[in-house]
Amino acid sequence: MDSGPLVSAGWLAAHLDDDTLRTVDCRWYLGKPDRGPAAYRSSHIRGAVYMDLDHDLSAPHGPGRHPLPDPTVFMETLGRNGIAPGTRVVAYDDRGGAVAARLWWLLRDLGHEQVAVLDGGLAHTTPELMDAEPVAPPPTSYEAAPGHMPRIDRDRLTAALGSVTLLDARAGERYRGESEPVDPVAGHIPTALFAPLTDNLEPDERFKSPELLAARFTSLGGTGDDVVVSYCGSGVTACHNILAMEIAGMTAATLYPGSWSDWSTAGGPVAVGPDPGGWPVW
Repeated sequence: MDSGPLVSAGWLAAHLDDDTLRTVDCRWYLGKPDRGPAAYRSSHIRGAVYMDLDHDLSAPHGPGRHPLPDPTVFMETLGRNGIAPGTRVVAYDDRGGAVAARLWWLLRDLGHEQVAVLDGGLAHTTPELMDAEPVAPPPTSYEAAPGHMPRIDRDRLTAALGSVTLLDARAGERYRGESEPVDPVAGHIPTALFAPLTDNLEPDERFKSPELLAARFTSLGGTGDDVVVSYCGSGVTACHNILAMEIAGMTAATLYPGSWSDWSTAGGPVAVGPDPGGWPVW
């Protein structure tokens, strides 16, 4: 994408009718699986297709609540939605990119460079960009080799605790263990730093400048010798911190796809409160 990992609503308006562009609506709401598809059917960016987090951007089974989709199945999904390796893709949602960043990560993992997130999401579009017409793009094929983005599983992370910089993208009450709406245990992985995705955004839900993002992640240890690992509840919003580091021009963080849903279900050690906590001795 010639504009980098983000595009503005103005950029999108100028390129919306380009034959090589495909916009993807990624709206999704925790505990309300029907709300995203209903919102899309009601109104979406003109020409946008819809990809559902639960069905299109996740596998039905695997570690955590939203396992990464099988690459072959995901490539079939892309082709069915008119996305080929040369297609320019813009992903959007209405949560500052919290879900759209998942599609950005999945495409980048396939080596797809021409992908960006709509900065600020739907809140920054104009009525002229919206309609409710069904979209059925001509199907195509997608073939690529996955594995371009670093990731780590629970066993490798367990062995690495204390030697990696671990960032938790969830809200404060979940990090501190005061509230846990979905997973079996409240708290965070020992040594994890509180790094909520909301701190990547301005009050209008657009991303902060590359300079401010670089300062943020530098203060969290993002430029040291340690590997930086990003996690969240189920490996979705963790991609937001990875995207923010990309915007800042920093080395890509490693995704823990299973995240807290995998860790807590497996009975991993838990820290609570505002401090990271020490790593256990294995």
